[in-house]
Amino acid sequence: RKEFVDLYMNYVFNESIRKPFEDFMKGFLRGCPARKWKMFLPVELQIVLQGHRTFNWHLLEKNAKYARYEKSDETIRNFWTVFHKLPEEKKKSFLVFVSGSDRIPGYGLEYFNFCIADPLANNPDELYPCAQTCYHTLVLPR
Repeated sequence: RKEFVDLYMNYVFNESIRKPFEDFMKGFLRGCPARKWKMFLPVELQIVLQGHRTFNWHLLEKNAKYARYEKSDETIRNFWTVFHKLPEEKKKSFLVFVSGSDRIPGYGLEYFNFCIADPLANNPDELYPCAQTCYHTLVLPR
């Protein structure tokens, strides 16, 4: 029985996927040569490719920049009060809204550029918040 289980496990996890994996690896290595990836440990490579999965939301607040706002403005204070009360999944959804991804790039949250900008609208009650994902900017009417 042990030999059967060993052979079956080898087939399922190795032999049955060998050809598709070799094809994937060949294509992947054409765009990303292996010699450049060898400098990373597996954990580091995972962070480079997938980004960080854990967040320090207070660090995001600390490093936020403001355009036509001050950190002490009522709108900004209210925004961060509401943001910190959100459940984790909603915070990640916000991150997707602002950046297009629910993960922080491999360089870390302390270097993540995030800006909250005032659109300087005549009637801000007629505007919705919007985002410029390429610039990681939240356009937040007063």
